[in-house]
Amino acid sequence: RAGTHEGYFIGNRGLGPWVAALSYAAGSSSAWSILGVSGVAFSQGLSAWWIIPGTLSGHLVVWFYIAPRLQAISRSQRWVTLTDLLAHGLQPHMAARVYRLSAVVILFCFVFYIAAQFQGAAGTFTALFQVDFTAALLLGVAVVLAYTLWGGFWAVSITDALQAGLMWLAALLLPLAAWQAAGGYSGIAAAAAPAAAAEAGYWLLLGGETGWFAAGMLLGMFSVGFGPPGQPHLLNRIMALGSARHIRLARTVALVWFVMVLSGMFLLGVCARVLLGAEPPPGAVGAEGVFFVMAEQLLPAVVTGVLVAAVLSAIMSTADSQLLVAAAAIQHGLQRGSSRANGRLAVLAVAAAATLLALFLPESIFSRVLFAWQALGAAFGPIVLARLARWPLPDWSVLAALLAGFGLTVLFYSLPDGPGDLWERGVPFVTAFVTLWLGRASVR
Repeated sequence: RAGTHEGYFIGNRGLGPWVAALSYAAGSSSAWSILGVSGVAFSQGLSAWWIIPGTLSGHLVVWFYIAPRLQAISRSQRWVTLTDLLAHGLQPHMAARVYRLSAVVILFCFVFYIAAQFQGAAGTFTALFQVDFTAALLLGVAVVLAYTLWGGFWAVSITDALQAGLMWLAALLLPLAAWQAAGGYSGIAAAAAPAAAAEAGYWLLLGGETGWFAAGMLLGMFSVGFGPPGQPHLLNRIMALGSARHIRLARTVALVWFVMVLSGMFLLGVCARVLLGAEPPPGAVGAEGVFFVMAEQLLPAVVTGVLVAAVLSAIMSTADSQLLVAAAAIQHGLQRGSSRANGRLAVLAVAAAATLLALFLPESIFSRVLFAWQALGAAFGPIVLARLARWPLPDWSVLAALLAGFGLTVLFYSLPDGPGDLWERGVPFVTAFVTLWLGRASVR
């Protein structure tokens, strides 16, 4: 099925609704959805709940607004990458600039993103099985590369769908076991009452913030939803859907999956706080290690092994999707060719760069994952929305919006954090969107 250029990068546009929905869900949910959400809920408390509606808001926009329009137009235009939509209708010289700049943005963000996934997989193996970090990293890279190189988009999508099933199982079993161990609602309420005074803000939905700080936190949390409309590795699943009739079922499957997984991990973090206390126990690598500690304490070893596989699935399903999209960006944006062999060489090149980063810059990578999500969302999301709304856009506005979204994210990322990281998460996206609106007004 990966025998042609279109087959390798977009599966000949024959994806079914279940595979499309589950691979979309798994591709958007790296280890942060399993380890990160449970860790944030454990350390920050009930205010972490806002991550769920904040994240879901972006996926709702994707599935209700973007999906029907993008699936139809990408099929009629025979587009292979999201960049084809961004550059559509531009003058040849400006389209070439948009292709090149988009490729640079994707590569810059994805190399760090993929490196974080490789490092996370290696760290999991090292912590659980006492394997050498470098050996574990290279083994993980080899496994992901094997099926990505061989089968391309089909292999990535099908394995991602299976991995999404494992992640769903983990988000169902472990939170239920933790809920029962904590004594259910009455047990959590009894533990929260005496702790509320000592742990200021933990048991409050706004984390104890008031006024402008509370508003900033809420806006910052909901600004995470600006990310999904600009993620190339997610939107290409929609471009690959075999029929517009599949969108309704795919939408339901994906959104139900997100609600269950994110809610389950939030519940796990809160229950772990009741069962373990404020400090992670010995053996947990920070708050994010709570997942493994709870699995070992509450479940049989065989089930714990399945849950570890779910964490590795979350990591692999993001890394393989991004490898393929980064390779497509190289080929379409920089090489401007359609050779399947060159596509595989691009996959190897991106994987090699990410591996080197994971080996030699391991401490600074995870902090850049959220940056990559935000940068892609701000750079591409406004243009996607404007294109699908059929705004008449002058050439300069597309390039300016791309630069503003990406450049401002980099700028604010380097500055001190505000409440809810509002500047970094919201301002670049809004600025890029306003740039396009001004461009549309100038055409009139």
